Amino acid sequence: MRLKLTIAYDGAGLAGWQAQNGGNTVQDFIEKAIAETAKQPVRIHGSGRTDAGVHALAQVAHFDVPEGNSMNPFNWVPALNTKLPAAVRVMACEEVADDFHARYSAKGKTYRYDLSTEPVLSPFRAGRAWHLPRQLDPYTLREAMAVFEGRHDFEAFGARRGYETEETSFVRTVTQVDLEEIGWGWRLRYRGEGFLYKMVRLMTGAAVQAAQGRLRVDQVLALLDQAPGLALGKSPYCAPPDGLFLESVEYA
Repeated sequence: MRLKLTIAYDGAGLAGWQAQNGGNTVQDFIEKAIAETAKQPVRIHGSGRTDAGVHALAQVAHFDVPEGNSMNPFNWVPALNTKLPAAVRVMACEEVADDFHARYSAKGKTYRYDLSTEPVLSPFRAGRAWHLPRQLDPYTLREAMAVFEGRHDFEAFGARRGYETEETSFVRTVTQVDLEEIGWGWRLRYRGEGFLYKMVRLMTGAAVQAAQGRLRVDQVLALLDQAPGLALGKSPYCAPPDGLFLESVEYA
């Protein structure tokens, strides 16, 4: 039986999703909880990685239940949550087809990024929003975000992990961007088929630079679809992880 988990976590204080030697990652904590429940090691597969400090409202992962374990999918939720730290929670568990894959079956993702424009950052938003008390121009912010819609080469908005090759594609489709005013600031939302490493943070950083008058919108536009062989300009600022949330993963 293959099970699909929907997972929420507060990334502050965690080393991200991907398992590491230090063990302070979401994947490490969940695999340990599954192993304690199933009485044997089990590998889980996530829809994608989130960095240290990044949060998730609905990360998705799957794993195959070891033979001989007949526990109902519903019962896995409390069984795992009693073994997880308070910052990590399995929100739902359901049986899926044997060919379902949390990463490769995904059709799209939605990320949000929260900006606080309060003069003083509330302690209840510390680690969950980028504090920008300097005035932002929302019209320019929206205009800069709109640049990212469509299918583009986003190499200038992606950090390298170190294993890219000449054949690596940096082309992605951003299907929708939204800017929403909230009581204490702004919420940026990006929907797309998939995102490069740190792409949302680099797009947000560039859009904020434009909204603060430090970058022109046409300069943001010029970073997209750069011709191969030219000196590659890069997004000038990477937003901190604090305000970034993986909001949802979409499947067919």
